[in-house]
Amino acid sequence: MSQSRTGSFIEACANIAIGMGVALISQLVIFPMYGIHIPFNSNVQITAWFTFVSLVRSYWIRRWFNNFKGLFQ
Repeated sequence: MSQSRTGSFIEACANIAIGMGVALISQLVIFPMYGIHIPFNSNVQITAWFTFVSLVRSYWIRRWFNNFKGLFQ
């Protein structure tokens, strides 16, 4: 059974939210280990940028694979 559009949207939103949380926590732990000390607000902004880049990358890869759908079935 295929997933509904609403289900896909909810899954994508959950994936993005969880990914942002993991990225932010990772930065807060890892950056100081390398001597990088920046304000929390800057960490949030960096996380937002990387999340945006990841979202665009995922979208384009998904569209690219959909163009070759017949090859992967």
